[in-house]
Amino acid sequence: MSAPAGFVWDPRLASHVYRSDHPLKPWRLQGVHDTLERLGAFTRSNARLLAPRLATRKEIERVHDPRYVDAIERASADPGGGYAEWGLSEWGDTPPFEGMHEASLLTTGASLVAMEEVIAGRARAAFNGAGGLHHAMPRRASGFCIYNDPAIICGLLADRGLKVAYVDIDAHHGDGVQAAFYDTDQVLTISLHEFGIIPRLGRPFFPGTGTADERGTGKGAGYSINVALPPYTDDLAYMRAFDAVVPPLVERYRPDVLVTQQGIDPHFTDPLTDLQLSTHAREHIVSWFASTPYPWVAMGGGGYDLDAVRRTWSMEYLIMLGAPVPEALHDDDPPVLGGRARTAVDAATDEATKEALAAAFQ
Repeated sequence: MSAPAGFVWDPRLASHVYRSDHPLKPWRLQGVHDTLERLGAFTRSNARLLAPRLATRKEIERVHDPRYVDAIERASADPGGGYAEWGLSEWGDTPPFEGMHEASLLTTGASLVAMEEVIAGRARAAFNGAGGLHHAMPRRASGFCIYNDPAIICGLLADRGLKVAYVDIDAHHGDGVQAAFYDTDQVLTISLHEFGIIPRLGRPFFPGTGTADERGTGKGAGYSINVALPPYTDDLAYMRAFDAVVPPLVERYRPDVLVTQQGIDPHFTDPLTDLQLSTHAREHIVSWFASTPYPWVAMGGGGYDLDAVRRTWSMEYLIMLGAPVPEALHDDDPPVLGGRARTAVDAATDEATKEALAAAFQ
């Protein structure tokens, strides 16, 4: 039997609304839960359904400035006020909404429950799809993210004297987590993400950071790893980059714990990004996570095509369980580049991989 794998769930994790037209729809998680339930995932002997809890103020302040937490509490009670200095804007990426503080405490607390289950040895892996909010900074909300639960998890693990490898496969650079550990070698951060000018819009892809020369400072030099991928990177190019960077660096680092952010916005149907990944690449990547010997805390992240979210995260939890993946969860006809596009993407991806490895610790 495969080792136990936790799935953190409560309908409240999927109930808040940023704004009626906002692309991040927490109710997407209900589809993941319902699909797994329909497939019988939670009846497997090694499945563990875990209830979330509220994060404490002390846990939030492991990363966030107390004044910022105060501002989020005010915005939660009175979203009509002015909170621009804290990164909140009614019509921006991260709007204030009623109850946002409590919703964010529960989301972060769900990741903490996943961490606690793994560290206690009750599960080999645990997944919180509501988490992975990797853009939030100590004093500023950013990119749909209010409290940076991956950074909080990594920081609390580091405080216990544990070495942490953080791998981020969201389409967007894990800038907030990188910033939190830029000057330490106790947390290795690896981010594979889209970088460059958005072809259809002519402006830089958010957040505009994540080049290979962002490699850390002081004791952290070489422990921030960035693979800056070109638009239209597909399965073949992405898997080659992942295999060249992540397994050798994680194995060289020898962490005590693996923490992953598994945003699904690199999917070829995602409306906000230009990467071209399918469920087949994701199965390859997440199967590698599952094959490692490290205790594993997994979180969600971006993902704005709701069916891609539903199918992919369902598949990824089944991989955590060591359960078979039904063909119905896979993409039928994923894109494969050819001709000049193939040549251009391969060349750019190989260069990004080479630069990331050259910047890495030895």
